Order: sequence, then C-alpha cells, then structure tokens
Amino acid sequence: MTMQTEEKGMTARPGATDSIDREFVITRVFDAPRELVFKAFSEAERLAQWWGPKGCTIRVSKLEFRPGGIFHYSMQFPNGAEWWGRFVYREIVAPERIVWVNSFSDEAGNITRAPFGETVPLEILNTVTLSEQDGTTTLTLRAGPITATEAERETFDSMHDSMRQGYGGTWDQLAEYLAKEQVNV
Repeated sequence: MTMQTEEKGMTARPGATDSIDREFVITRVFDAPRELVFKAFSEAERLAQWWGPKGCTIRVSKLEFRPGGIFHYSMQFPNGAEWWGRFVYREIVAPERIVWVNSFSDEAGNITRAPFGETVPLEILNTVTLSEQDGTTTLTLRAGPITATEAERETFDSMHDSMRQGYGGTWDQLAEYLAKEQVNV
C-alpha cells in the first residue's frame, strides 16, 4: 500500500533553502526478510528495542506510523542526559520505503536545536528504502538537511563520518534485534 502526504506549516528561515544537494548515504545488508525489517520501523515496541545511539534507552512517547504522523521519543543516556527527537512521516510505501523529517525536540514535541551544536540543521529529510533478495534485506538510508542555512549545510557535511559511525551502531542494534526476532518465530 502506498501512502503519501505533504508536511503542512513549514516555513523557511532567512537564508534557508529546501534543496538537498549534498546528501548522506549509508547502506547495510541484514540477514532478515524485508517484511520483518519494515515492521522494526513501524511498531513502537520494536523501535524502542533498537533505534538510537548504542548505550541509550529509547522511550516512545508517541508513534503514529502514517503520513503526517509523528514518532516522538526520548533517548536516555547512562550519564543521566535525556535528549528528545521526533520524526514527521511524509511517505510510507509498505514494505519498501519510509520518508520522514527528523528533528531534535523538546518533551512537548516542538523542534529544538541539537544539544551538541548551534549550526546542526533543524530538519533532516530521511529516506529509507528496503529491497530483498534471497531472504536478505538491503537497507539504504539517504539523508540531507532541508530548510537549512549554508552554515547548517556545511555542519551537516562535516558530520558524515560521525553519522556513519552512529548509524553503524544503530544498524548493529537492528541486526541484533532482527536475529532475536527470527529465533522467536
């Protein structure tokens, strides 16, 4: 089933542009069927078990897995820090594609600056595609800033190595989760 929507109410900041000319791309192959990988993204109890940086606990505040819906969550770190984030889903094509805008947020779900940098883009457009071959699933994530200033785009570009490392850890957790789920089937 294909579902699409456009996000309403977005306003550009002075000097900001909605184009993505320099995107971040990361690909990973999982030893799991595409349907299971898709479910890992689409259900709150599943997302809470693998999403986010290694070592943090995810608490799902809200998951509306539909175009226009929101995934609002907190990341609780061992040092006691708590960061909030949110996705606003733009497009969902089960089981092959999920598009969302990711942002840091406050506890109420309002967009906020990243806790680690004033020029980190406020909004990142993410597209995950899933393709299956012989029981394995290739996940490709493409991400890039939207409504970003030039300084924010430059910061995003400078973060690619760190993002590769961060998503690598997140995908490791997803692989562990998928392996456990297949054993339980």
